[in-house]
Amino acid sequence: MATGERKDPYLTFNFAVEIEGLVAGGFNEVSGLQAEIEVQDYREGGVNEYIHKRAGPARYPSNLTLKRGMTDTTTLWSWYCDVMQGKIVRKNVSVILMNSAGEEKKRWNFQKAYPVKWAGPGLKSSTSEVAVETLELAHDGLAPR
Repeated sequence: MATGERKDPYLTFNFAVEIEGLVAGGFNEVSGLQAEIEVQDYREGGVNEYIHKRAGPARYPSNLTLKRGMTDTTTLWSWYCDVMQGKIVRKNVSVILMNSAGEEKKRWNFQKAYPVKWAGPGLKSSTSEVAVETLELAHDGLAPR
């Protein structure tokens, strides 16, 4: 990188969602890209000046939420219906952030995801908004790179 070369941050609108390696349609919003390390307090006997802070396991405080305009494609709805009937099929899901040229720049791989909540669109005859469905996925965490 040349001295003084400008590196702009990536824009949030240019992303894709893959389920089991296949692009799963156009989504207009993804949320739940979140992870944190639990902190565990440890009190050492005879040491009263402070409490040790130890790194615990990683946790994922929110599910992955996907929102997209409704189409004739029923793949996500069918996956959710299978779970409702007790047939839990876990799938790997990737969220991919791209640059302005459409090149992949960041990827978050969620392991063993399955749908736990589906919400249909709010229907209003007074507007001409796109009908949006929401699918919430529980998962076993982010895969290391």
